[in-house]
Amino acid sequence: MAKDAKPATEGVDAPPAKNNKKLFIIIAILVLVLGIGGVAAFLMLRHSPEQGDDDGEVAVEKVKPVKKKKVDRNAPPVYIALDAFTVNLVPERGDQFLQLVLSVEVDDPQTGDQLKAYMPKLRNDLTLLLSSKKASDLISTEGKEKLAKEIMEKMNGVLDPAGKGKNRDGPIRDVLFTSFIIQ
Repeated sequence: MAKDAKPATEGVDAPPAKNNKKLFIIIAILVLVLGIGGVAAFLMLRHSPEQGDDDGEVAVEKVKPVKKKKVDRNAPPVYIALDAFTVNLVPERGDQFLQLVLSVEVDDPQTGDQLKAYMPKLRNDLTLLLSSKKASDLISTEGKEKLAKEIMEKMNGVLDPAGKGKNRDGPIRDVLFTSFIIQ
């Protein structure tokens, strides 16, 4: 009789095959999701070639030109004030100086950001332009208007070099003098 009786625990030892399949699928999905998340994090956090490392190299930010879009002529104007320029003028009767503070009207606020990015180049070009003038040329209203036009052309040439055509307006709409002193 003892041989005919089977222990009751024999059938319990073998786990069902369905539980192993479910566990394997859950682990595979978890590994897949974590792998995709890791790749996405790596791509977002990696250093781009333009950025310098911490070994003393300087990071260079490339400024993309502002794309032309439709300008709403009814929108309020956007003005950017520039720091004062003080230059020696071409000597006529001894040393003469020009102190000039100006503001520029731009298409949109994004152009203002681009203007700030190019400020060292703009200040250099405008300083060279201003220092090449004579006081007698700048005294008259016509001389000041001509200077404003030259400044606008110079700035548009730096900010939008491809748009130098005569039929196309640049990002700078107008140049306004807020202070103009010749000594």
